[in-house]
Amino acid sequence: MMDSFAGFGLCEDRCVAISFGVLKFPQRPAVHEQRRVTRLCYAWLLNRTAHTVKCQELRSGKKELRLLTLIERSGQFVLGVLANPDAVVTSPVPQLSIPIDKHFHMVRVNGGVKLPFVVLCPSLSATVRVRVQGEKSPELLLELQDDERSHSFLAQVKKAKLQVKSKNLMNRRPHPLDPFPSGIDQDGSLKPGSSTTTVHQPRPVNITSSNKLSTAGPQDLVASLALDFGFEERLDHGLKIEEKKNHQNREVPLRGPAPLLPPRRPPPLPPSSTTPLSRPLRAPPVQNKEVFRIRDPRPSMDTTRVQQGGILTNGTSRYGGLSKQAGQRDGLIKHHLLKKEQEYVDISDFRFFVGTWNVNGQSPDCSLRPWLSCDPQPPDIYALGFQELDLSVETFFFNDSPREQQWLEAVEQALHDKAKYVLVRMVRLVGMMLVVFVNKKHEGHIQDVAAETVGTGIVGKMGNKGGVAVRFVFHNTSFCFVNSHLAAHVDDFERRNQDYRDICARMSFHLPRRTPFNINKHDVIIWLGDLNYRLCLYDAYEVKKLISQKQLKKLQEYDQLIQQRQTRRAFSDFVEGEINFIPTYKFDPKTDRWDSSGKCRVPAWCDRILWRGSGVKQLLYRSHMQLQTSDHKPVSAVFGIGVKVVNEQRYKQLFEEIMRTVDRMENDFLPSLSLTQTDFTFDNVRFWQPQRNHLFLTNDGQVPCQFAFIPKPRSSHYCKPWLKADPCEGFLDPSESLEILLEVHVNKDAVARLNSGEDTLDDILILHLDGGKDYFITVTGKYLPSCFGTSLEKLSKTRKPIRENHIPKLIDLVRFEGSTPLTMQTVAELACFLTFPSLMVTPYFQEGLFQNPGLQDEVDAIIDCLDTSIPYTIPGCHDSVAEALLIFLEVLPEPVVCYRLYQQCLDSAHDSRLCRQVVSQLPGPHGEVFRYLMTFLKELLKQRHSNHLNANFIATLFASLLIRPPPLVSRQTPQDRQKATTFILGFLMGGAEEL
Repeated sequence: MMDSFAGFGLCEDRCVAISFGVLKFPQRPAVHEQRRVTRLCYAWLLNRTAHTVKCQELRSGKKELRLLTLIERSGQFVLGVLANPDAVVTSPVPQLSIPIDKHFHMVRVNGGVKLPFVVLCPSLSATVRVRVQGEKSPELLLELQDDERSHSFLAQVKKAKLQVKSKNLMNRRPHPLDPFPSGIDQDGSLKPGSSTTTVHQPRPVNITSSNKLSTAGPQDLVASLALDFGFEERLDHGLKIEEKKNHQNREVPLRGPAPLLPPRRPPPLPPSSTTPLSRPLRAPPVQNKEVFRIRDPRPSMDTTRVQQGGILTNGTSRYGGLSKQAGQRDGLIKHHLLKKEQEYVDISDFRFFVGTWNVNGQSPDCSLRPWLSCDPQPPDIYALGFQELDLSVETFFFNDSPREQQWLEAVEQALHDKAKYVLVRMVRLVGMMLVVFVNKKHEGHIQDVAAETVGTGIVGKMGNKGGVAVRFVFHNTSFCFVNSHLAAHVDDFERRNQDYRDICARMSFHLPRRTPFNINKHDVIIWLGDLNYRLCLYDAYEVKKLISQKQLKKLQEYDQLIQQRQTRRAFSDFVEGEINFIPTYKFDPKTDRWDSSGKCRVPAWCDRILWRGSGVKQLLYRSHMQLQTSDHKPVSAVFGIGVKVVNEQRYKQLFEEIMRTVDRMENDFLPSLSLTQTDFTFDNVRFWQPQRNHLFLTNDGQVPCQFAFIPKPRSSHYCKPWLKADPCEGFLDPSESLEILLEVHVNKDAVARLNSGEDTLDDILILHLDGGKDYFITVTGKYLPSCFGTSLEKLSKTRKPIRENHIPKLIDLVRFEGSTPLTMQTVAELACFLTFPSLMVTPYFQEGLFQNPGLQDEVDAIIDCLDTSIPYTIPGCHDSVAEALLIFLEVLPEPVVCYRLYQQCLDSAHDSRLCRQVVSQLPGPHGEVFRYLMTFLKELLKQRHSNHLNANFIATLFASLLIRPPPLVSRQTPQDRQKATTFILGFLMGGAEEL
């Protein structure tokens, strides 16, 4: 290592080596001595050579001190980027070094314009900004002082680059049509206009102590270097988001022996995976209670299993669709195994304990054993749902809560003592949590575990209401447990019905090598939670009197859930056991007294457990009055469920028989399909309103056939975002027919491109038949433009309703520079019409505004009204109008606070004067809408004693809509979200001068 000292003129006895930007201390002296020596090294470098210069790195709006050093060894040049001396001393880390070769680029940035460094003109400012990038290093934005030393250093870098370029030209055979690589000038710098901002998965270069340049190979080294220099978000952001999603939904098989299956031919091996083992799903189990956690979430790749429905595959169940990588032969075998499942399965009974409790935001204050261990016989599986786990605003918006771990530990301590349990899965959305445990002796028979969440709160996605679910396959039977918290209030049973329908429609499970599938595609479904259905009786005294007289049957005649099931408006296919316990809501917390508050809520059976499926027998259905933590009482049900268990010997015989049949058929026939039509037209497609059509397939061949919609060349998905085919793949026997639902739905992800003319309602679906030909299906439609998803600039330049302008006209409007007033006078009145007159008359006293979702039919009517006319009244209730306003703000192509002012907005959040300056820079329509909204929200908050609105809640909600990060910026951090909330809160709590 000592030749490193010679390069810098340092002596060995200083115990410091600077090796191409790496500071090393062979022996660790006192911190102050390290800092002193390191500062001496930096000072020596700055004073002795022009090849070193101070600079600052600009990252995420912050500036951090760096030291640039140009190093030459054996004719090779390296640009060293050293960190702050104090940071290096307190936490010694490798520093970034960038080889100056043909891939090295240094570009000067002048007011957003990139200039090649052949022009080193004096700057009008006191600093010079440059972008630096190497082949395997992340792009850096550096700021240098505009002085003689900086210009000298940049000239030396340019000279080094030219020397490298000259060597490359001497060693390269000239090509008459390509004197220099694309986008690179003769001096090796980027030409003006060349793209330098996109860096795909860069890998830094590590300068080792032996003074040799080596590419960092291991992934952990790449992550470490990126972390050291703060590039972790640029390097790993996309990967982290995808990994987080996959971590929530990937299959989680349990350890255990796999069934012995002897197929004649082994199934195709799945593609190899290099994904490392994930961390444990939860923290280690609490002491004094033997509870185990699943540690390995990866599926076993070398084990062929019989899954639900008798399908022979790795991680495939009967309802999830067929693997795209499986051949027609494997698909045919699976299909026949499914049809003959009864020939090789036996039914065995298992005991399931299902519980639900709305805990009203409380922490556990007593043992849960009276609830979870009240039976002498231990269950085989626990499924426990909680609602209102945490009622804080932070949990509502950011889904972070310390109560999760508290309640999980309380559950683990209260599980039955006569068995040991394994945590199968836990899933939480805001206050809804669902945990599933299995008896440890059965863990080897749990497969295909997945979890999913659906929010049905405001804007149809907030997690204050909605559902969470866990699904898995136990032996050969698929189970789905759904824990939901539906809309509140006595008269809002239609909203509860809508929440139920939304959860059923939007809950979609994802497993590796499987197409998504929904709740209904399971053998057994158990639905639990605070369903919030009340009694259609408004006299609390009369209800309590009937309860005291034990006339529960009489009360149940007024139960809304029973009525909705009987009229088939919700839960029509579900079964509920006989209710022999008193209502579980509402009590004074910590007591057994009915609600004595001013509202004096009418008692009701809000907490329910229902099921659907064959072989299910409810053994117990009860409440647990001993627990007084909440204003609800916990409810539990015990089920005896017949589960399909594979008989290995009979399975083997059937499998071999099917194989022989397939062998005979394989060479004799070819598959064929007939389609009812290949051209579909959707007329008058509107934003937010899906349209559906039906395609019927018939197998007109002599053999079973497997079909799937496949992506077009250079596409990753088989259709555009606004189109969906369900099912997108399947299997048909000869003469069998199947209906495919084609749905066109212009949602927030597609509306902006359709409004702007960047996309149109036309697509071609490719229906691929394994072993046969491809069929082409054309889908076209007429899209009706909407003010939802149209920019404020375009809206401010039209005189008439948006539907009366064709798409080309809307495109031309953005180029119009004149000031044409809206018929509604200003764009601000657009937001006004979402609230006037419906909201402005009585909204200030409306409880739950911006917290309860609107009715879908009313929201559709409001959108249609605004798109087709300039209304004087808006249809719908307050909640529907409020939701329409939030949807309008959410789907704006550019938010009210423009992308270019996003960072300035965050930086100004602490200072009201700076905040006003940001608002003053907003373009006309954006500024008017912002000022109107703040005025309206301030008026709402003045009546907070009546509407119970919270300023932090309103600020957080509207900050997420008005202040959104630009598309190319990494995801918003919690700190940035808090700054955005503070920015809005300053206007809501300030005086009139703030606007």
